[in-house]
Amino acid sequence: MNDSFGSLEIRWIKGFTNQNLEFVDNETVCYTCGSHICFLNLETKKQSVFQSPGRGASVLTANGNTGIFAFSEEKLTPSIFVFTFPELQLKNALKGTAQLDYKSLTLSDGGPYLGCCSTLPDYTITVWNWETAEPLCAYTQAGQDVISLVFNPLNWFQLCAFGKSSLTVWNIEKSASIHVLKPSVIELPAADGSIVERLRSPSPTANLEFTYFVPEMPPSAIMGLRGDGVLSYCHTELYSKPRLTPTAICWTTTSNLYVGCEEGFLLLVDPESLTVSVLFNPTTADDTLELKQNKFLAFAFHRNALIAAGEESVVYNLQIQQAQIVIKQMWHLEGPVTTVMFSPDHETLLFSSDMGQIYTLHPTHSEDVVKILDVGSSNFVAAAFLQSDQSICVSVRETGDLQLWSAEGICLSSLSLQAEVTSLACCPIVPYAAVGTASGNVLWIDLSREQQPRLVHQAHLYDGPVNHLIFDQDGHFLLTGAPDPHVYVLEAKPAKRFSIIGYTAVPGPVLSLSTQNLRESEQVQVLALCTGQEGKTRDSTNLTLFTLSLRDLAGPDCVDQDGCVSDHVLKVSKYEMPHPVNSCVLGVSDIYAYCHRRRTLQQYQLPQDPKSLSRKQGVELKQVQEVKGHPLGPASLALSPDQLCLASWGRDGLLRIQDTTSLECYIEQQCHSSRLNGVRSVSFSADSQTLLTVGFKVSSLVCTDLRLKGLDFDELNKSTQSKQTMRNHLTNTASSETLALMGLHECGQQSSIGTEKPEDSKTAKEENLQYIEKRENMKERLKEICDIIQEMIHENDNVPEIEHLDLREFNVNIEEQRRLAAMIKEEVTRVRQEITLGTAERSHQCDVIRREFWDSMKVKGRAVKAFHSEHEVKNYPLKERTEKELENLRNVENIRMLEKAACTLSSQKQSSSTTSDQDQELEEETNEASESTEVTDSYSVMLGCSHPDMYNQFIVQTTEQRINQIILLQDVIYRLKTAFNVEFNAVHKQKVQEIDRVRDRNRQIKEITSALEMDVNPWEPDLTDRECPERLFSVADSEIKAEKYLTPEQRKEEERKELEEQKRVVAKGDNVRGRALDDMMEGALKMKKGDFLKMEIPLPEFALTKPDREWSPEEKKVFQEYEKKAKELSAEKEKYKKSLEIEMKKLQEANKDATELFDETLKKLFERKIKFEMAINQEELKIAHLDYSVHMEGVMGNQERELKLKLDKMLAYKNEAGEKVKTHEREVELFQEIYDSVVAEDKVLDEEFRKSFPDVPRPVVNRLYKLFKRRPRNQKMHIQTSNPNPEQIQRASPVPGGLGKIAVGMEELDAPTNMPEGLNLSIWERFCLIRGTKVLSEQKVRETALTLAEMKAFLLKRRDEDEAAQKEIKRLTTQLERVHEERNRLLLDTMVQVLLKQGQVEVSATELARDYSDSVLLSRTVVDDLNTKINALGEQKIARMVKTKDLRTGIIRQEWENKKKKMQKEDLENKARDIQKLHLTEDHKEYLNKTDRDCRVTRQVSTLRDTIAFQEKTHQKNIQKRLQKIKHYNRQAAVEEEKKAKLEEEIQEMQVTVSEMKHISGFSAAEENEAAKTEERYQEMLQRKKLKDTARSQEEQLAVLTAEVERLRMRNFPSLDQLKHD
Repeated sequence: MNDSFGSLEIRWIKGFTNQNLEFVDNETVCYTCGSHICFLNLETKKQSVFQSPGRGASVLTANGNTGIFAFSEEKLTPSIFVFTFPELQLKNALKGTAQLDYKSLTLSDGGPYLGCCSTLPDYTITVWNWETAEPLCAYTQAGQDVISLVFNPLNWFQLCAFGKSSLTVWNIEKSASIHVLKPSVIELPAADGSIVERLRSPSPTANLEFTYFVPEMPPSAIMGLRGDGVLSYCHTELYSKPRLTPTAICWTTTSNLYVGCEEGFLLLVDPESLTVSVLFNPTTADDTLELKQNKFLAFAFHRNALIAAGEESVVYNLQIQQAQIVIKQMWHLEGPVTTVMFSPDHETLLFSSDMGQIYTLHPTHSEDVVKILDVGSSNFVAAAFLQSDQSICVSVRETGDLQLWSAEGICLSSLSLQAEVTSLACCPIVPYAAVGTASGNVLWIDLSREQQPRLVHQAHLYDGPVNHLIFDQDGHFLLTGAPDPHVYVLEAKPAKRFSIIGYTAVPGPVLSLSTQNLRESEQVQVLALCTGQEGKTRDSTNLTLFTLSLRDLAGPDCVDQDGCVSDHVLKVSKYEMPHPVNSCVLGVSDIYAYCHRRRTLQQYQLPQDPKSLSRKQGVELKQVQEVKGHPLGPASLALSPDQLCLASWGRDGLLRIQDTTSLECYIEQQCHSSRLNGVRSVSFSADSQTLLTVGFKVSSLVCTDLRLKGLDFDELNKSTQSKQTMRNHLTNTASSETLALMGLHECGQQSSIGTEKPEDSKTAKEENLQYIEKRENMKERLKEICDIIQEMIHENDNVPEIEHLDLREFNVNIEEQRRLAAMIKEEVTRVRQEITLGTAERSHQCDVIRREFWDSMKVKGRAVKAFHSEHEVKNYPLKERTEKELENLRNVENIRMLEKAACTLSSQKQSSSTTSDQDQELEEETNEASESTEVTDSYSVMLGCSHPDMYNQFIVQTTEQRINQIILLQDVIYRLKTAFNVEFNAVHKQKVQEIDRVRDRNRQIKEITSALEMDVNPWEPDLTDRECPERLFSVADSEIKAEKYLTPEQRKEEERKELEEQKRVVAKGDNVRGRALDDMMEGALKMKKGDFLKMEIPLPEFALTKPDREWSPEEKKVFQEYEKKAKELSAEKEKYKKSLEIEMKKLQEANKDATELFDETLKKLFERKIKFEMAINQEELKIAHLDYSVHMEGVMGNQERELKLKLDKMLAYKNEAGEKVKTHEREVELFQEIYDSVVAEDKVLDEEFRKSFPDVPRPVVNRLYKLFKRRPRNQKMHIQTSNPNPEQIQRASPVPGGLGKIAVGMEELDAPTNMPEGLNLSIWERFCLIRGTKVLSEQKVRETALTLAEMKAFLLKRRDEDEAAQKEIKRLTTQLERVHEERNRLLLDTMVQVLLKQGQVEVSATELARDYSDSVLLSRTVVDDLNTKINALGEQKIARMVKTKDLRTGIIRQEWENKKKKMQKEDLENKARDIQKLHLTEDHKEYLNKTDRDCRVTRQVSTLRDTIAFQEKTHQKNIQKRLQKIKHYNRQAAVEEEKKAKLEEEIQEMQVTVSEMKHISGFSAAEENEAAKTEERYQEMLQRKKLKDTARSQEEQLAVLTAEVERLRMRNFPSLDQLKHD
């Protein structure tokens, strides 16, 4: 780069992305636009541009309170630049650890602190002190999902980071100069607003709960994860429900967070307690219906008011009080708002949207929303200067919006073209622009009136987009380029109505176009860079140079009848480049090209030989100069109008201006972002002093001034004179053409205005007169075609629907027909291709399935089905065992052989070492016991398929033994399946034989039925597809229901075969032998069974010609013989028929007996299959247990290794934390000493105050001491040094500039006005000096106390972390020991499978599945011995119990006798005592004393009579009362009877109603069950019919058998009557 060549200065920039919009002071906002930063004054609406000192600006943040803004640059290992506003002075450049870019930046209100988050690969959150350019703290791998960072405005120790699915509050812990970031993750509610509980613990260690077999393993141990993968897996598996997605956050005055979600929820988050409360739920809200469909995108908070904006074009002012939301105010805007913020003084409220608008609102002054900026949101496509008026430029966007801009960047007007725009060019002499669209149209826009641009003309040139539009320097022609290999030449002058002159063909799609005017020869040269015919590459070596003559193009024969420019008018030269280039531009005698492959800018000299210009073959150009190009390409080129500068631009976003005389001399500027694909287009002004650049994607429009230095004065003067001469030459033409342009009528985009109409010219009229007869003939022919088509349409309406054609089929438009035909052909091709691919896919799937599941099977799967039932038995499909499996089996067998040999050798040594018989007996008992302990574990032993090398279940403990046992069990399963398949094959073969026998019998039955002329279809069994699965791979013709489609070739082949067959039949000729056999014996050499029954005795001839009365005796005798023979033949036929029927029944019975016998065999095979299935399932169960134990051993090993790894990490962390704690303790102790010394010094100052004024009276000293204690208000700050609270520490942190405020306050106190009266000024000055020293000392004490409190709080947290680490180590150690114990237990605690018989199980069978978890497995001999001992002990116990019973009986008897005697004694004593204590009444004494007992009796009788009479009287009274009650009850009964009668009537009515309802319900039920009852009756009728048919057939059989018995009896024992007749 050469600064002496010149410089580039940005004049203005347009574009708005709504990203990084921030207030930089109370009236100015800043935002990024392309690679630059724009400042917009909201009051004056003036805009300024700031260029980054580095490579562009990526992420921007600002703090309006301090006037600081910071941004990161766009490059590898970017830096963060911190600037002041409005001075735009660089404060610092922060060089962090980010390798690619930063996601977010934020500035703190509480000090010089900046937070940033980098992108991949480190995702580091860093907090900087931008004043000292020192990173305070950082946390790596923390911001993978971070979208934005926001400092707490009231506490810079809190930083909130929110992402697409997470919300984290980062707390900054401080101790003196040490800062640490600690995350607090906020668990957001579920998507429905409910609080979600974690499904599993985040700790990847084992759970303390135990399952039935082993402890519950964590998923990480089961998956075999190690290291950091464990924590990442556990972090991703924490939640089961999707969470809310945060989209906007805002800090409150209480340091809480308002969080808006994409789902419409509004949350309140407390960062201290990490609690989340739902303030607004759109699924349940009823009061605030306006917010239901809202999606919160931006928040702003001030004075308890929350300003919320969402997808709707409404901004809400929300008042939140005690979880109640009230909408106080709403503002309606033009589009959705995505950014809301207050100015630093909270006087201005700013809104912005993605549509390119910025609005402001002053809530305290007005309720009107003012639009400050509106630049649109779609991407710019191109921009160019109006060469007639250099102060105006034109730009177009992708959506078709055309805008006019002034020299100061003010939008003058706009026009919507309602089309997708691809290119733009401005005419150099007339104020209009040509716009190319994606649909192939070229639009002409009149710009003569700046405020009213209008569309005046359009032409359709291509089917694809118009990528290139270019005018020649003098404005004669407009040339176009597209992906189509044609370049159109159009008139550029409005007076000629922009007519199309013609086109010329080029070798391929055009990559670039450039022109050069040769004014002396009145020619225009056009250079086109074209690709090959394919057009797939973006570079080429083919250059085509066209030379257009202004004189020749004005002639009548300049184009042919197809519109192609004639060869004598257009001179074409072709050139070849040595290297493929992406772009090129034509100079006066040079060609400048850019080669992306070499990343160089090249200069070539055009050949001056005129002969070379006419060559059709390409001429290779010679390179003149080559310089280094852009670091990131491909790049494009443009030449300035004065031919002095060459502009190049590329995907790196750099604009490079090079001197055409020396390409090595250049200047460059970063105009656009390289991460947004850089620069899209560049345009020069007519004076070559200003450039317009447009960027890709989120594009911007940049206007740059070019200031060249050191140009040659003669060359500059020559260029100026040339421009002046050209301007004078074109002035007259421009004025007339401008008038012609203004005279054109405005047209819509969809109108068909094209070039000049034919009827407006004389040539068109002459052509009309010349071809008028042909035109009439064509009209008549066209009318006939229309009539024919109408008839065809009417006929089409009456044809069947399958033959009905669509109306578009009758379209006579050739192009439409071709399009429809091409579309139909394409659709047919697509459908045919889909069918072909589908058929190929299905064929491939069939081949794969057949190869995997049929060809690879050693034993194919098949079944055997019973003849008379649906019962079937399947075999076991088996694959051929692989070499690896056989090798593993051989290895295990060899291992078992060695183990058995070693066991035998050790037993022999042990037996030889025994010296006593007792030891031998003990060994024998041990062997017997060991043999008795071997229990049966499956049915494989009984089926004879066990393996001799199987392990005993009680000795399988190691993992190797279990794996070997699994291999042996798999071999046993294979043997079981093989053994069953052998039996299955025998049964299957038997069925095939039985089917063949049945078919033979059925053939005989068919012969008999044909002889008997009976219509009987015998039962014909056959193999099913399951029994013969090979048939599934072939398709029979009978299975295809549709008609077979034959191609013409196949149809011809079939016809040829039929013709050959006919020829073969004809060539066979006459078969005399066959014809004779047919004539004599009807084609058979043996008499059939039915031929005998067809035999008839011919009737004599006379019987047919004569009546019986005319017969002669001989004829009568002949007729008698005929009758006799006829009777005998009839009897023989009957006998033969009966014998055939009996034979048929025997054959049928034989079929039935044979098939039933086979069904019995199949039943036995099924029972056998059940036994084999049980054995196989038992072996598979053992394999499952062994596999599970092996798996669990591996899982527990993984967990043990994981715990050891975590324990090692935790121990290292514990050691590091312990060292940190010790270090911090020493630092706190040292700082405590410093604090004590500072406090002591402060106390000394206080104590020595009075000593400093010995010459002052004591009352004055006391007054001075009171003034000595006075302090400024802003100095009063209270700190609790004991039990420091981090929140209080953070709130008490001194803000920058605090000491200066204290100094200002002290100056007010030190003023002489505060001096006591009568005090000397020198003493006051000395007092002020001492008080100032004291204030500084107190300030130092406060700052030291604050730092000490921070250090103690920091130390306390580190101690807590150290204790937590110690607890975690203890927990991990305990879990490791437990896992180790469980692993050992798993190895020793073997799962054993035992088959138990009845009588061997002593477990309760109340449940369906017995639980043997608490059972004990014992040997049968142990149980028998125990039972014997129990029986013996039981008998002894019974004997002793009998003796004890007899003894107790005697004792009880004696006790009873004694008790009886005692009771008798007590009775006698009681009687004696009663007699002694007997008391006599007066009646007793009178009775005993009086002797006249008759009088006494008489008196008693009279007394009794009186009593009886009284009782009878009382009885009569009671009777009367009862009778009255009876009458009363009778009356009540009558009333009740009446009620009862009424109720009975009601009951009858209700019964009628109920019966009707029952009838209705029964009728409906009958209708519902009618089908079932009909089916049931039908079945009964069928059964009755079958029974009748069976009875009838049995009766017939019985009659036949009876007749047969009678015939046999008569043949063996003839009767006397028959003898007499004979």
